[in-house]
Amino acid sequence: MASDALQGPVSGGPVLALLDKAIGVQTPLVRKNIARARQRNPEATPAEVVRTLERMYVSALASTGAAVGATAAAPAVGTGVALALSAGEAFSSLELSTLFVLSVAAVHGVQLDEIERRRTLVMGILLGQSGSSTIVGKVAERTGRHWARQLVGKVPMTTLDQINRVLGKNFVTKYGTKQGIIVLGRVTPFGIGAVVGGGANATVAALAVRAARRAFGPAPQSWPGSCFGRSSRG
Repeated sequence: MASDALQGPVSGGPVLALLDKAIGVQTPLVRKNIARARQRNPEATPAEVVRTLERMYVSALASTGAAVGATAAAPAVGTGVALALSAGEAFSSLELSTLFVLSVAAVHGVQLDEIERRRTLVMGILLGQSGSSTIVGKVAERTGRHWARQLVGKVPMTTLDQINRVLGKNFVTKYGTKQGIIVLGRVTPFGIGAVVGGGANATVAALAVRAARRAFGPAPQSWPGSCFGRSSRG
């Protein structure tokens, strides 16, 4: 039976605990995010909506990083406060990334009811070219091409547990370290912190966009469900 409740993070400390928290917070917002992407053009195709979601994500992440970078690097802000601001923004970045990934999944008709499948998808895409698709394909004994589509009904839960253990270790090491570098970069002298924060976040977002395109493949020609179809008002 599908479960929407979080069942505890994959072992890996605070980084994966934050990932589960981000998934729990952002999952209910997916429909609203897609509706926002369709706001200017209710008749937009799935491919057009995916492009809009990509632009929204890159813009939001870059803006958030630049704003916090400028604030954290202001002369009146102490180092401790600056680090706290930047650490909080790192979680916001994770939330934005999670919302983007789950929104693209919904447009593709990939409905992930179990928290374990959401973890696999978000970690795999945010890891980008860190071997995530290879790991998924190898453990699931598939090619890994457009691997995101295989997460529903095709990969048993026992296999997902194996995948998440491997991805979890990589996620903690690589994504956690990457965010740590970005956080420290924001406490550089005023003005530079904004550039570091905005530029670094834009790079993270661009990598996630490319990884999502590889994971899902081309967008469907038509909307996968009536809730996202032309009759939708939300």
